[in-house]
Amino acid sequence: MTESFAAVEHLLAEHAEIETLLADPAVHADAGRARTLGRRYAELGQVVAAYRAWRDATDDAEAAAELAAEDASFAAELPALQEAAAAATEKLRRVLVPRDPDDGRDVILEIKAGEGGEESALFAGDLLRMYLRYAERRGWKTEVIEATDSDLGGYKDVQVAVKARAGSTDPADGVWANLKYEGGVHRVQRVPVTESQGRIHTSAAGVLVFPEVEDAGEIEIDQNELRIDVYRSSGPGGQSVNTTDSAVRITHLPTGITVSMQNEKSQLQNREQAMRVLRARLLAARQEEEAAAANDLRRSQVRTVDRSERIRTYNYPENRIADHRTGYKAYNLDQVLDGDLEPVIRSAIDADEAARLAAAAS
Repeated sequence: MTESFAAVEHLLAEHAEIETLLADPAVHADAGRARTLGRRYAELGQVVAAYRAWRDATDDAEAAAELAAEDASFAAELPALQEAAAAATEKLRRVLVPRDPDDGRDVILEIKAGEGGEESALFAGDLLRMYLRYAERRGWKTEVIEATDSDLGGYKDVQVAVKARAGSTDPADGVWANLKYEGGVHRVQRVPVTESQGRIHTSAAGVLVFPEVEDAGEIEIDQNELRIDVYRSSGPGGQSVNTTDSAVRITHLPTGITVSMQNEKSQLQNREQAMRVLRARLLAARQEEEAAAANDLRRSQVRTVDRSERIRTYNYPENRIADHRTGYKAYNLDQVLDGDLEPVIRSAIDADEAARLAAAAS
């Protein structure tokens, strides 16, 4: 094995160790641990497969080179075998670049209307529909856990939980692995329904993406550091709306993070959902602190909805979608808004991978 791939040895050993653990029924008694091990096993499986393919390809190329030196008839096969070995080397180099450890997590995605008033709220609704359609194409489950409607049918604020399909263990297929790039300001250019003169307006909506906490014990929250307020719900939610104090607002005093929830009918349900979102936000805050000195993608998520800090533009008159981070541009906006988001997200994944490869090589 070449010196550059010496790191594979301990990964092969870890893969074998996890394989033994997963064969133990006792491990599966702890669903959380079994899920974590399964994801790591799938990730390492890619390394193992790439390493074996690289080893076979390089062995074949080396053997062909030796034979060609002795017999010219073997020389014709050598270029193809050397090309295959080079491709296998590049594949192994790519899979050895460390992944984001959260790639396999589910997410809580929040869309907030920003500059543009009712038009921004309507656009937030369009973004929600786009993400729900995209999730449906991926086989993911979605759950709207909180929504504040606008007067014209859009959303001032909406939060949705997105979960990977059951049995999925490959981190590359994880919800966070794909949706983490959506955090930021999304700008729309179109003629608003409220515009009588037919003029094109620009408005914006913000998207925040948080990796969801799988185990409540992962984020320890001191109940003494919470301020919990209850109040009357003011929107849809059944007979309890405006009759009982079922809405809940939880403030985490050390960080100032506040989560409000009123969609559920009972105070207990709203409290559980609020804690779920709070844990996700605290996890994201902790990870941002840990990555403060690094060029971490999560740090680029825009926390204030300002159209000047945009990551993407949706131009309706030209049917154009443009991602300003990757340079991606296409004229199929109608299809993207109907959930065909894969090429746009792929451009972000490819750009991220290129940056990680460059960093690993430096």
